[in-house]
Amino acid sequence: MSDHPVLVADDLVAGYLPGVDILRGCSVEVGQGELVGIIGPNGAGKSTLIKAVFGLVDVRSGVVRLRGDDITSNVAHELVAIGVGYVPQRDNVFSSLTVEENLRMGLYLDPGSWDRMWARVTGLFPRLGERSGQRAGLLSGGERQMLAMGRALMMDPSVLLLDEPSAGLSPLMQDQIFENIRTVCDAGVSILMVEQNARRCLQICDRAYVLDQGVDAYSGPGSELLHDPKVVELYLGTLGKVD
Repeated sequence: MSDHPVLVADDLVAGYLPGVDILRGCSVEVGQGELVGIIGPNGAGKSTLIKAVFGLVDVRSGVVRLRGDDITSNVAHELVAIGVGYVPQRDNVFSSLTVEENLRMGLYLDPGSWDRMWARVTGLFPRLGERSGQRAGLLSGGERQMLAMGRALMMDPSVLLLDEPSAGLSPLMQDQIFENIRTVCDAGVSILMVEQNARRCLQICDRAYVLDQGVDAYSGPGSELLHDPKVVELYLGTLGKVD
């Protein structure tokens, strides 16, 4: 990890209801060009963490920093403008709009950059260029997830937040999406990803955090956590065991 992380969430306490904390002192860091995964059991606070970083859940204490600047109180459109992209788990494309129109929606804050960002995003995801005139609602699940990521990338973010990108996809489509995520990261975009498929997440990420009851219980390189007996026993189960 870089000595100067791109994104830091430090000791976050957050929740949806007054007096009920989902995050209870959670801390994560994402370095330049890193793919960082967040795994853990259901109810651990994984999606709440992503939403808190993106200003969708009130942070009661703690701080979120982007390249050293405090962004804890920024709202979503301000975060997009300064380089934070976000792809929610559900309802992440405009089904009645075409692929091109969805990508243009992603650039509403900077429409003058269309030619440059269209070339970049379709370079990363050639399928989007091939499907440019097709309505998003007619795309496959994997293509819709690709489009959602593409739209978030149109503002050229320095960090991309992904909330369970493989949810609802077939194993084959999951593999494609994970390859796409790795491609985006290798192109220089730092990524913080919450993922339900813990084993695959650990296989592709540089580092990972295991959340449990709103705190980061374990952290380390993905390859090490994948083979850590405690992590395998408590969080991955038999599907996580690697020969």
